[in-house]
Amino acid sequence: MTRSLIETSSFILLVVLISAGLVWLVLPYFGGVLWAVIFSILFRPLFLRLLSATGGRKTLAAALSLLTCIFIVLIPAAVMLQSLLAELSVSHGATGTGTGAGTGVALDPAAAVQSLWNALPLFVTDTLTRFGIEGPGQLREMVATVIGEIANTATRLSLQVGQGTLQLTINLGVMLYTLFFLFRDGPAIMAAIRRCSPLSPDHTARIIDRFASVVRATIKGNVIIAIVQGVLGGVIFWLLGIDPALLWGFAMMLLALLPVVGAALVWFPFGVILLLGGDVTKGLILLAYGTLVISVVDNLLRPALVGRDLRLPDYVVLISTLGGLSVAGANGFVLGPMIAALFFAVWSLFAEEQAATPKS
Repeated sequence: MTRSLIETSSFILLVVLISAGLVWLVLPYFGGVLWAVIFSILFRPLFLRLLSATGGRKTLAAALSLLTCIFIVLIPAAVMLQSLLAELSVSHGATGTGTGAGTGVALDPAAAVQSLWNALPLFVTDTLTRFGIEGPGQLREMVATVIGEIANTATRLSLQVGQGTLQLTINLGVMLYTLFFLFRDGPAIMAAIRRCSPLSPDHTARIIDRFASVVRATIKGNVIIAIVQGVLGGVIFWLLGIDPALLWGFAMMLLALLPVVGAALVWFPFGVILLLGGDVTKGLILLAYGTLVISVVDNLLRPALVGRDLRLPDYVVLISTLGGLSVAGANGFVLGPMIAALFFAVWSLFAEEQAATPKS
């Protein structure tokens, strides 16, 4: 081994170790940095327009872009979180699962399950008995467990955000500080990344472009649609008097990030319970609204929001979202599909290169 090779290998090892050390130091604030990168990509067109309007003054344009992001995203999110935590504290002492209070609807899952059991044909009840479900009491317990788990998951995620006030504040500060410099110095940062990249300039540029497309597709195609579905679901729950409407709207927003079933895991069981409990009109309204409005939102909005950006198959989104949640917590809702989309993008570029390479 020549001295030159030893020096090169040692230098590469040093670069890797120092880079790993920096990642380790920044890891506690990974969420803040991640969302700063995401918002810088989403609000980049706004920054460019403000840059033109301010006569090329980058600092002023970056400050105005940051303020716009705060007023459009952060303040509404803070108001939503405060309202959600207040509703959780009010409903914390309530007994039972899936009950409505204060606005005219009293859901009775016990009566609904009893009605369902009585309406089942004999061969169906015999089949259920053979599978260990021996009566309406056990079926009622299973339904209550499912509804309770949905509510508990939404509650746990909300309380985690609300209770980690100090960490949340620090991450928010890191995000805003980083976002300002990403707005102002974005081109210089991208130029530095291109210079340091071991890949060819063409590959580096294409991967950066794909990454930006992945971010736009993930946020616009998943998060925004989930927020819309959660709001629509919360509104119909409030109009029908199903409390706590805000909590169930939040649960539908989270579940809407999962393809195929999504928010239907909340509104469909409630519609069935209303029907079987005797409130046929409101049950039909909820089921019709969920089918014709909440579920159709995805098909109507996704093409307009995503456009030509990358779109993953539903099964990939489901698996990557669940994997992201288990590994990265709440950030996994975005991080999981982003990594999956980048995986397919990089392999697609590799396949294109292989196809373009002449075979000997």
